[in-house]
Amino acid sequence: MLISSLLVLSTLSVIASCQTLSCQYDCATSGQYSLCQNLWGAESGVGNQTSTLISTSGNNISWSTTWTWQNNPNNVKSYANVESTTSKGKQLASITAAPTIWNWNYITESSGIRADVSYDIWFGAASSGDPASTASSYEIMIWLSGLGGIQPVGSQITTNTIVAGHSWNIWKGPNTNWQVISFVSPTEIHNFTVDLKDFFDYLVAEQGVPSTQYVQAIQSGTEPFTGSAELMTTSYSVSLS
Repeated sequence: MLISSLLVLSTLSVIASCQTLSCQYDCATSGQYSLCQNLWGAESGVGNQTSTLISTSGNNISWSTTWTWQNNPNNVKSYANVESTTSKGKQLASITAAPTIWNWNYITESSGIRADVSYDIWFGAASSGDPASTASSYEIMIWLSGLGGIQPVGSQITTNTIVAGHSWNIWKGPNTNWQVISFVSPTEIHNFTVDLKDFFDYLVAEQGVPSTQYVQAIQSGTEPFTGSAELMTTSYSVSLS
């Protein structure tokens, strides 16, 4: 059930008293972020998931999600995620910095889970537009974890490409009306501190993404396929300037 009221402690800090979301498309907004369940693929499996907004303070948020999914192991069941309500609407050519921090870990995980932990960043020709819509031109994923042999959309086009001080295998392919480009880490990255502008610059210089594209949304979350897990984000932040 969506909790619409928040306890405002000051104009600079909003603390969410452990708002737990359980319905398919529940969302809760606090501070500069919106946490959404987004169980968009639930019909392809059997299971359940809840997500909890723990706290926000300034540009930082902590949250968790707990899930159990079975059946159709190649189908994504959900994308529980946080989306910045402020880091959007800027053209790639005008961005000078996009710092982000994401500290996360699995509190519990079943043997052989199939899931990724990833950023999902949306570009478009217009300054605004909903993710995964007719307004989308590019979907940029950054996989900090990919367990169980799962793969992104498309095919792998590079191996061990260094961007923002980390090594990535890059995948590329179409999905509906947008192009998907995924940076996949060969190892899990639990403490991630980078400038996303490094990725944006690489995409413009090496993958033909026009610098006239706008950042329409920055989401960060997890895509479970099968298994059970509790994922905890102790600290997350992102901003654009």
